[in-house]
Amino acid sequence: MLYVDWLFLDMNSFFASAEQHLQPALRGKPVAVVPMMTDRTCCIAVSYEARPYGIKTGTNVGLARRRCPSLQLVAGRHENYIRIHHQIIEAVETVLPVTKVCSIDEMVCRLSPQHREVGRATELAREVKQAIYDRVGVSLRCSVGLATNRFLAKVASNMQKPDGLSVITREELPRRLYSLSLSEFPGIGQNMRKRLQRKGVHTTRQLCGLSKRQMIDTWESVLGAQWWHQLRGEEITEKSTTRRTVGHSHVLPPKLRTDEGARGVMVRLLHKAAMRLRRLDYWAARMAISLSYTDGWPKWKKTVYLGQCQDTPSLLKAFERAWQQRPAGPQPLKSAITLFDLTPGKCTTPSLFAEERRALSAAKAMDAANEKFGPNTLYFASMHETRNTAPMRIAFTNIPDIASEMNTDEVDG
Repeated sequence: MLYVDWLFLDMNSFFASAEQHLQPALRGKPVAVVPMMTDRTCCIAVSYEARPYGIKTGTNVGLARRRCPSLQLVAGRHENYIRIHHQIIEAVETVLPVTKVCSIDEMVCRLSPQHREVGRATELAREVKQAIYDRVGVSLRCSVGLATNRFLAKVASNMQKPDGLSVITREELPRRLYSLSLSEFPGIGQNMRKRLQRKGVHTTRQLCGLSKRQMIDTWESVLGAQWWHQLRGEEITEKSTTRRTVGHSHVLPPKLRTDEGARGVMVRLLHKAAMRLRRLDYWAARMAISLSYTDGWPKWKKTVYLGQCQDTPSLLKAFERAWQQRPAGPQPLKSAITLFDLTPGKCTTPSLFAEERRALSAAKAMDAANEKFGPNTLYFASMHETRNTAPMRIAFTNIPDIASEMNTDEVDG
């Protein structure tokens, strides 16, 4: 009998499908989700109906509209996508437990021994898909991959889109992979593909034919050995990771491309980062602030030593010291705040100074008020004009906490 160990689920064109789910009038129509309603930005997600027109993620909106005059543009509503993401997890877990959430639109489940036979695993995959349709919505299509390790299960999930179900068994390897291009493997981007080509590897068949030593030499690290094992269907134990940074960045809207506007946005970003730091229970030893400028001016960056810090007032004082050292004259375009050299709270000794303990207590009181009544219930006066800037965005592997980002009264749909 043939067996698999992992089920990988990938929601198809998730943001665009979520909008079609929330707005039935968009179903069956070409849809593009955009960060703002202007032709100068790019599409962050497109529905499958838009793809025949040559529109994909990253396509300029103006170009997309010329290619498809009937294209429906929707400004991204990330808070709704997060809610749907959690609904999908709940639906999947009515069938089997989710082992790991990989991103806003991907998750993986380890199959129990009684479910690993290919026929039973395939039935289970169909039950997962049906649970999403029944409990969340029929517009939310997904592709599922089954394989003997997580890596190949993800590869399988990309083999048939949309709404596909593909299986890769150990007995089929490596022949089952030969039809795939190198770029269809997660982790082989443009730079890695060029490196492989320099080594004479142009096809997946050639890649699978490399020895373990050749793989290590090609990747220039032990990562090559991991690839060698994974391509043969073997499971690689994931090493536990620790968070390295907490931060936010934001491209300034035209009206805020001034010193005062950039400063206000910086304070807003710092407020968000500090609140996340406390929620994650980390303390930061350093902070980096940076500004990118228009007209080709070089980027400015300043790193500040914090000791061990978790409270917003202390972070603001450190920020103000660094802010005074920025160059005068150039027009700011993008601001960023990063807190790093993080230490878990359980490994940190709280400050012995009463002033610093009071500052932390005040910051936590603000957190509690903002979580209960909305993110801008209490905020620092210096961010008054920019308190609604830097809206929620979803990074590939970071799913924001809605409670800390927005007021529930602001949600549509």
